Amino acid sequence: MAEEKEILVWTYSGYKADERPLRFNLEGRDFAVMEIVDRWYGERHDYFKVVADDAETYLIKWDRVGDVWYGERKTRS
Repeated sequence: MAEEKEILVWTYSGYKADERPLRFNLEGRDFAVMEIVDRWYGERHDYFKVVADDAETYLIKWDRVGDVWYGERKTRS
């Protein structure tokens, strides 16, 4: 991620904790996740490419070890 910013994320926890993001706050603004376009998992991080309620695409990363979320705005999808 080019410009990582720590963000606040509300998640759905199903069969595992923090399974997927539902909402997030980036730069003081709340966004609802409308669609998860892609997701992938690394050794330490889970990544989610999402479309928010402003029709913009965001990349959200969860550091599972540090339990910290990061996010950045991408281009329109």
